[in-house]
Amino acid sequence: MKLGMICGWSAEDFEYVKRKGLECVEFCVNHNYDADAFLAEAPQIRARSEATGIAVGSIGRWGMDRLDENGEILPAALHADQALIDAASIIGCPVFNFGVNAAEKLSFEENCAAAIRYAQALLDYAEGKGVKLATYNCDWSNFVYNDAAWSVVHKALPALGIKYDASHCIGRKGDYLKELRDWGDRVYHVHVKGVLVIDGEPYDDAPAGLDSINWGGLLDVLYTKDYDGMLSIEPHSHFWGGVRGQWGVDFTIGFIRPFLMPADYDESKPIFMP
Repeated sequence: MKLGMICGWSAEDFEYVKRKGLECVEFCVNHNYDADAFLAEAPQIRARSEATGIAVGSIGRWGMDRLDENGEILPAALHADQALIDAASIIGCPVFNFGVNAAEKLSFEENCAAAIRYAQALLDYAEGKGVKLATYNCDWSNFVYNDAAWSVVHKALPALGIKYDASHCIGRKGDYLKELRDWGDRVYHVHVKGVLVIDGEPYDDAPAGLDSINWGGLLDVLYTKDYDGMLSIEPHSHFWGGVRGQWGVDFTIGFIRPFLMPADYDESKPIFMP
């Protein structure tokens, strides 16, 4: 597994991630960004990646409806996702994350069928481009976020993966370890975003290690599923900003790093000396 974080795509952003001692970066090219403009910049972004040695591990687009109220594909949304798949291919990014909203006039079963149509269109477009596709598990313009939908949509599309963030499952009062146990072999990308739960309710998206998630257990399940993708730190708390927020990022890096087996691990050399 490779440790990275969500950040921007300017030269300064790449240098920032490099200074943090991370291996990779994730881009969130959300609904408020012009996908065509990002695609036009893709060759320069690849050059920045190569110059710094920071790989681009994931690109995603959150907060965009893909279907109209009748479940028909919105052409502008499809175009934006296709542009970002092309950008990922140019940059050398292996994963593109997206969601599919529920159409108001459709039943759950009909929405699943519509989501399958949309995801299949993207999978067909991505064929041969070296980019895997995953649905994200938050509910921002998306209903394909748990076992109920995965059991229909992902069962129908074996090539479709999952971008997993335990905090969203916890917010829905679900069992994130069970979800990973049952679906971990379909996980293509993982967010490292803490959540502190008090009196049964989420209180703060705290830095990982200062929160309620069993990160050791989560990583163990990923190891048992042979997950070898990116772990992407997502600073998300409204309480953690400024200097304290930067310390929180550094704390999370230091907290998560010991859970990761080095690619060059030598069993003859103990990690922890007495």
